[in-house]
Amino acid sequence: MSQNNIIGVQFEDVGKIYYFDASRYPELKPGDPVIVRTSRGLQLAHISQVRIDEENLDLSSFKSVERPATPQDLLQRKALALRESETKERILNYLNENGLSGVKIVSVEYSLDGDRLFILVNSEASVNYNIKKLHSDIQKMEKDVHLEIRQIGPRDAAKLIRGMGACGLETRCCSKFLTEFSSISIRMAKTQDISLTPSEITGMCGRLRCCLSYEYEQYVEAIKTLPKRKRRVMTPKGEGRVVQILPLRQSVIVDLPEIGPRQFSKEDLDRAEKVANGEVVEPAQEVPSKPEVQVSRAEDQQVTRNDNSDQSNRNSRSSKRGRGRGSRRSNPRKK
Repeated sequence: MSQNNIIGVQFEDVGKIYYFDASRYPELKPGDPVIVRTSRGLQLAHISQVRIDEENLDLSSFKSVERPATPQDLLQRKALALRESETKERILNYLNENGLSGVKIVSVEYSLDGDRLFILVNSEASVNYNIKKLHSDIQKMEKDVHLEIRQIGPRDAAKLIRGMGACGLETRCCSKFLTEFSSISIRMAKTQDISLTPSEITGMCGRLRCCLSYEYEQYVEAIKTLPKRKRRVMTPKGEGRVVQILPLRQSVIVDLPEIGPRQFSKEDLDRAEKVANGEVVEPAQEVPSKPEVQVSRAEDQQVTRNDNSDQSNRNSRSSKRGRGRGSRRSNPRKK
């Protein structure tokens, strides 16, 4: 076990974990606020983990924690939050006045001592602007601080902006529990047989949804044991062609000649294959009968009409019209 007290801290509620040496403060526990020094200067962070084994980390050295946060530090952070809001408003007015409304100010943050100003911006690819000129103009507005501006991608911007997810969840996954982004590819959607319609696989950030990776590995493992699509297989009802794979059910849908699509489990296919090869198989265990799973095709569907019902409806409408005319005839106008 590590002799040093290595802790993990987060600067945001759902942010990446950074590691520091807190050996000087062994009494610290998860949830406690601490002051640490980073590339952005002094910052307030909250402890998420304590007494981490160094062997489990790919780091050789750790910065030391400056000190546990004091009540004065917490008040200073609240005062800086108000200052950040005012600074952001001034920058937004500058962008609107100079035709740069397409540039989004995602985050404005001061260091705890107020000496550094760190700004995160995001913009569409179609928006052209000179980030050096933007830095120069904002620096003239904020003269007493060291200014840094960094452009971030749409996924990082969506995480910081928060909001509802494309699936309807109140909070996006990236803002709710994802601390890091993984690589997402269109292959993940194809493997899970998800519709490739852009609205179905695209998140609010305009990129492929993070959730495409959640079950991808399970699908990959499950597919390895099933026959591929378009392959001809033997089933208990004869030979057919695989038209769809259901990995998590360990089943496939097979199109059988003169019967149509039917669903079969992997056990059904294995047993039918052995029987076709002349192998001796154990009698199938008796299980309660279940309705056969049938998959209808559009060309197999037939629409039947109830002629008696249609005739009765026509007779009903005729009788109503007849009663209407008869009632008028039965009451001739008085001369």
